[in-house]
Amino acid sequence: MAQWGAIAGWSFVGIFLIWLAVLLIRAWRFRPADESPIHLEKPHLDEKKIIADLADMIRCRTLSSRDESEVETGEFQRFRELLAERFPGVSAACVLEHIGKNGLLYRWPGKNDNQPAVLMAHYDVVPAEAASWTRPAFTGLIEDNQIWGRGTLDTKGTLCGIMEAAEQLIQQGFLPEQDIYLSFSGEEEIDGDTCAEIVATLESRGVKPAFVLDEGGAVVEKPLPGVLKPCAMVGIAEKGSVSLELSLQSPGGHASTPPPHTIVGRLARAAVRIENHPFRAQLTRPVRDMFATLGKHASPAFRILYANLWCFWPLLSLAGRKTGGELNAMQRTTCAMTRMSGSKAYNVLPSQASIGANLRLLGADTLNSVQARLTQIIDDEQIQIRLVSGMNPSIVSDTRCDAWNNLKQIISGVWPEAVVSPYLMLGCSDSRHYCRITDRVYRFAPMALTKAERATIHGHDERIPIPTLLKTVEFYVHLIRTL
Repeated sequence: MAQWGAIAGWSFVGIFLIWLAVLLIRAWRFRPADESPIHLEKPHLDEKKIIADLADMIRCRTLSSRDESEVETGEFQRFRELLAERFPGVSAACVLEHIGKNGLLYRWPGKNDNQPAVLMAHYDVVPAEAASWTRPAFTGLIEDNQIWGRGTLDTKGTLCGIMEAAEQLIQQGFLPEQDIYLSFSGEEEIDGDTCAEIVATLESRGVKPAFVLDEGGAVVEKPLPGVLKPCAMVGIAEKGSVSLELSLQSPGGHASTPPPHTIVGRLARAAVRIENHPFRAQLTRPVRDMFATLGKHASPAFRILYANLWCFWPLLSLAGRKTGGELNAMQRTTCAMTRMSGSKAYNVLPSQASIGANLRLLGADTLNSVQARLTQIIDDEQIQIRLVSGMNPSIVSDTRCDAWNNLKQIISGVWPEAVVSPYLMLGCSDSRHYCRITDRVYRFAPMALTKAERATIHGHDERIPIPTLLKTVEFYVHLIRTL
C-alpha cells in the first residue's frame, strides 16, 4: 500500500512538473513579432485655423434629444453652414447629400470607385449640466492649451480632424485612389435613424466599402494588467444592446391591507434572480485576439496568464463574475436594472409596476435567446417581458486584409510607441449599420487619451488638449493618402 502511495505521489509531482513546463514554454514562446513602424513625414498644419474651427464647432449647441421640442434645429443648421464656410475645398471637390433627419454624406471622387472608404463621425452631443462644469460647455473656451466644451472628444474633434485633413489635401491638389465618403450623423447619441438611412442609400447604389472608420477605442495606458506600453485599441466588433420592460398588473388598493406579495415585491424578486444568475461566459474572437496581442507585451508573470488562457480562462471568468465592470462585460452578456416605477403614493398599492433593464449582448446571444432565458430565470408567468428596443451583436470585422494592415501601419507611424490591438467595443456606435454592407468596419478615435480625459466623455469638463487635436488631423492626413 505504501509503495502504491509513493508511486501516486511521484506521479502527481511528474504531472505537475509537466503542466508547469507547458505553461512556461508557452509563455516563453508568447512574444511579439518584430515590427518596424513606417516612417511618416509630419505634415505642415494650419494650427490656428484648426483650433478656431473646432472652437466654433463647439459653440453650435447641437444637442440631440428624443423629444423633438427640445432640439434646437437652428443650431444644427448653423453647424452645417459652418462646415460650408470653413471648408470651401471640400465643398467644391465633394458632392454633398443631406440624408435623413440631419445626415451629411460627402462623396470625394477618386481615381477608382471599386474599393471606396468611409470616414465617420457625428456632430450631435449629449446635454451638459452647467452646474457640474468648471468652464462653460458651449463657448469653445481656449485655455491652458486646451479647447473646452461638449463634443470636443465625442465626436466633433474627430469630425474636425477629418474635414481639416481633407481640406488641406484638396487644396494641395491631392486626388485619392478610391472614392472617399465622409459620413456624418446628427443623431447618434439617441440611436437615431440617420446613419441607417445613409447606409441604405449607399446600399441602393451598390456601394460596398473596403474600409470604414468610426469612433471607438483610443491610444490608452494599461488596458490590461501587466501591460505597461501604450496601446491603440481598435474595435473590430461591438456588443448588442437591448432594453426590456418587466411589468405586472394588480387590482391596486390600500397599503394597509396588502397581499402576501405585492407586484413591486415580485418584480424585485425577479430582479434579484436575474442578478444572481449571470449569463454564461464566452471567449469571443475580439477578446481572444486582444489577449493574444497585448499579452505578448505583458510582464513575465502576466504573460504566463495570457499565454495560457486554455488553463486560466475559468479563473478570469470567475473574477469577472465577482467584480463586474469591464472584465466581466468582455466575457458575457450583462443585464443592468436601470428603471423602476410603481405607485406615486406611499399608502397606495400600484395597479401597475415595472422595471427597466438594459442588456448588452455578447457573441452567440440574441434578442430572442436572452428573453427566453430571462423568462426561465424569473419563473413567474404573470410578469410580462416587453422588448422596448434592441439590436443583436455586430459581426466581427476582418483583420486579415489590406484594410486592417494599412490602418495598423498608419497608427504605428503616428504613435510608434503604441501597440495596435483589436478589441471588443462594449458600447454601441453608428458604425454597426455599415456592417450590413461590409465586414471591414473599424472603431478607433485617433487620440491619445488618459483615463481622466476619457471620463469626461458624457461627463463634465469635456475638453481636448490642442496637441491631441493636431495629432488627430495628422493621422487623417496620413490615412487619406493611403486610401
